[in-house]
Amino acid sequence: MTGDEAVSLADGDAAGRLPFDTSVAHQARMYDFVLGGKDNYAADRAAVEAGLKVWPDMAFAMRANRAFLGRAVRYLADAGMRQFLDIGTGIPTAGNTHEIVQAIAPDSRVVYVDYDPVVLAHARALLVSNDVGATAYIDADLRDTDRILAEAAGLLDFSQPVAITLLAILHAIPDADDPHSIVAKLTDAAAPGSYLAVSHSGSDLFVQETKETFSSVINQTIQQQYTPRSREQVAGFFAGMDLVAPGLVPVEEWRPDPAMANAGTSAVYGAVGRKR
Repeated sequence: MTGDEAVSLADGDAAGRLPFDTSVAHQARMYDFVLGGKDNYAADRAAVEAGLKVWPDMAFAMRANRAFLGRAVRYLADAGMRQFLDIGTGIPTAGNTHEIVQAIAPDSRVVYVDYDPVVLAHARALLVSNDVGATAYIDADLRDTDRILAEAAGLLDFSQPVAITLLAILHAIPDADDPHSIVAKLTDAAAPGSYLAVSHSGSDLFVQETKETFSSVINQTIQQQYTPRSREQVAGFFAGMDLVAPGLVPVEEWRPDPAMANAGTSAVYGAVGRKR
């Protein structure tokens, strides 16, 4: 897909109709707004402003989560990972997964998964691999795990270790959809020596009143259902894995960047685990 085609899809058809509802905020487009992107709409910006009123550190949390992605993926590439399954890609900005890993190992293969039309349009246009490695894109919801694994197997060899990243996506999966079973299915399909990287909003990292108010505000404005979880619940995603030091901590504390010291509090857990 060319850049022009991506813009065409994002902007709509000849009659001006968009292929998605811009009147409802979407987490990926809210992130895009906070990170300085242009692929967001009035509802996304309004949701960010509403969230900031009750949780002023929300913008820091989004930036800290993005920085965690960079550090975690860099760690995985340095650890020898050459296959990546990035689920919940988000709208591309600088420092995407394939850019980081292919700068370290040019032959790395990366499969991106998302279901938002704006994300997919820009991903296909902008997330272009180098000549040695490869990238692919799957239009799917995380809950459609069987389809993701089947299509990803077209590029990734699941008999060999693969790094699975689920960053700021699992708190958009309600308890009714059993997110722990979803993650278990993904990790069960991966070979021993594979890795899982997760970031997840931590219910016990908030002041209780702030958590309840923020959850209420966000759930009234965004497409996804926001479900923060406790440290114990987030740790449960790493069943059968050994956590990489420093373990499960707020994302800004995971192998921290000195430049972000004392910049804010994310209330987002992050960890990387290795399958035994």
